Amino acid sequence: MGWRIVVGSDSAGYAYKEALRADLEADPRVDSVVDVGVGSGEDTDYPHVGVAAGQLVAAGEADRALLLCGTGIGVAMAAGTVPGVRASVAHDAYSVERLVKSNNAQVLTLGQRVIGLELARSLVSGWLDHRFDESSASASKVEALVDYQLGGGRPSLTTGAPATTAATFH
Repeated sequence: MGWRIVVGSDSAGYAYKEALRADLEADPRVDSVVDVGVGSGEDTDYPHVGVAAGQLVAAGEADRALLLCGTGIGVAMAAGTVPGVRASVAHDAYSVERLVKSNNAQVLTLGQRVIGLELARSLVSGWLDHRFDESSASASKVEALVDYQLGGGRPSLTTGAPATTAATFH
């Protein structure tokens, strides 16, 4: 069973999104690619694209998302607002690997103004090979992230573990 990938970008990441979408559609490791925009000549702000992609991942309609903007930062922040979604920008092979293997992030974001297209292609190809190991030492850390994101935990300022009483942060 191959990956179900959602792709998206704002106008600053459009050219790379189109190239990478075509690469993904031709890749035998990928079963389907859904494009949430933008289209040619469209100008949609990155928060809308990032959230739309994140929602498809959170709903189980896609396994992963690849998002692009000028830096990759904005779409990562937008996708990460969706409960249950972990997204990050990564511009080198090691970070892409750790994005998945240490953080079980479903969303990779890239910046068209930051890296060249051939590097982006290489990173995306490598990303498809990485899988999270649920039995790894990182599993409890990812579980804590999900718990915080879904509102179930408050940090203990002394141990870093969830506190048993609610804390107020300002």
